[in-house]
Amino acid sequence: MTSEQPLAPFRMPDRLFAELAAGGGSAAAVAFLERAERARRLLLLRTLLGHLDALSTPLTPVAEAWRVLKEAAEKAPGPVERLLLAPATGGWMSHMLRRVHGTATGPPLWAEAGHLCALALSASVHAGTRTALDVPLTGGRLPLPGLGMVRLPGAQEGLAVGRASTAGGELTVTGPGRTTGSVRVTCRPLTQRAEADGDTWLPLRTLTCDGLDGRTPVTVLLEDLDPYRDLDDHLPPDRLDEDEARAWQRLFGQATRILSRPGAPGPGRVDPAMIRAIVPFGRTAAGPPPPPFVQVSASSGDSFGGMLIVRPGSPLALAETLVHELQHSKLAALLHLFPLLEDDRAERYYAPWRTDPRHLTGLLHGAYAFTGVAGFWRDRLADAEGAEEVVRAEESERAAYFFALRRLQSRLAVRTLLTSGRLTPQGRALVSGLAGTLDGWLREPVPYAALTRARTAAALHRTEWRLRNVAPPSPGPGGPRFRPDRTSWPDVRTHAFADRPAAPYTADEHLAAGDAAAALARYAGQLAADPAEPHALAGWIVARAVLEPGRATRRMLARPELLQPLPSG
Repeated sequence: MTSEQPLAPFRMPDRLFAELAAGGGSAAAVAFLERAERARRLLLLRTLLGHLDALSTPLTPVAEAWRVLKEAAEKAPGPVERLLLAPATGGWMSHMLRRVHGTATGPPLWAEAGHLCALALSASVHAGTRTALDVPLTGGRLPLPGLGMVRLPGAQEGLAVGRASTAGGELTVTGPGRTTGSVRVTCRPLTQRAEADGDTWLPLRTLTCDGLDGRTPVTVLLEDLDPYRDLDDHLPPDRLDEDEARAWQRLFGQATRILSRPGAPGPGRVDPAMIRAIVPFGRTAAGPPPPPFVQVSASSGDSFGGMLIVRPGSPLALAETLVHELQHSKLAALLHLFPLLEDDRAERYYAPWRTDPRHLTGLLHGAYAFTGVAGFWRDRLADAEGAEEVVRAEESERAAYFFALRRLQSRLAVRTLLTSGRLTPQGRALVSGLAGTLDGWLREPVPYAALTRARTAAALHRTEWRLRNVAPPSPGPGGPRFRPDRTSWPDVRTHAFADRPAAPYTADEHLAAGDAAAALARYAGQLAADPAEPHALAGWIVARAVLEPGRATRRMLARPELLQPLPSG
């Protein structure tokens, strides 16, 4: 790990690319992506060091911090490699490059550059080397990547300069006091795990589970301290309380057991060892958790293997989210290796899982992620068929619905990508691989009731999307023209249609139950009060298409916006 390493091209074996193009990826394929990400980070770090070399700073110069980091890497290569590949480290590097190019903001640049000193200190603690560095303190806090955070009681508020030294795995931090003099803390981060002395040392939390072999434990960071754990913005530490941390561990352990399905790696299969860090986003301890199948999560191409997640309401929802976000990480790593498409970033494409138009890169990310999600539900459908009869009916019904829905939606997005004319040869090979996987799945039998609800939900989403987003007449030569008054809208049907209503009452419930005539009458009643209301109009169009299939209703489904005039003005 040196800044003078020779550059060599990465060449991905065809078989590994084929695995990833199909939406899956073996451990060897993911390991290749990780090696590529390592090389990319070293290049980014070399570039960043060049920008920061002449930075005026009250801290230890970046060149000296880099020397300490390299020295530690020679003595403890494994731990230092993990520091380099940590999702938050990638987030810091990319954020800093955006800062020096003026496209991001944050604390004073010298303070953010000082995070390299914190990385060097963590590396030195692991290697047992001796060093002393001037570091940035915020309110007496010094986050140590991959280890935890030092807190100096009675330290000066705001941003200050402190001194940190290491020797034999021991760390001493000194900083200015709140009134006069200085304050000092000494700890041993590698062994001081308990929070008995929580006023001065907070160890990083982790989540644990069994590996796929059932014997090798897997540890994943539950990252609530690193200032670069977010997608871009510098964040203060936000320590989880004990109950929340325990809730995360319970959910994670159960979610990884759901994912520990034997068999060849493929779309929807996740080895927990591929996950590097989970950032808990928001809180659910102070209030009820979200519904079991409402997921809020995000990831960044800068933070391979990391993901921000609002704690879901069920292990199944967390398992699905892990699959979804790891798919994004894999595709982001592929995009770092290959130009997959030419994207003008114009947001004009329909994505079946979004309420807003997307650009092509976003559509590709969605297609790749939801192909993995479709595979996840395909596995759950197979698992449900072997479960006890009482459990089997409910689980099988839901799994069948989501498998049918996500395979259909993903294939629609793949078709858009293939017909866009903007894919590179590598991009076409990747998207064709997804198409091959999805085409095979579309031929697999799914119970009729679940399949019908999935098709109906897909048609409702696309119809309402066009009613709310597309302005008539369209499309023209340049593609659809979008409504000037379009806003975000709640997609309440995707998850509502997962279950067959036992006693339908609303129009949507009658449509989900298969009674299109009753649904049509109720939608018509709603439209009598507001003829252009998009939710009811979408339902009326789809219900009528069910009752009166033919060319006229197919045209109405294709361009529903023709039924809805533009708003005045």
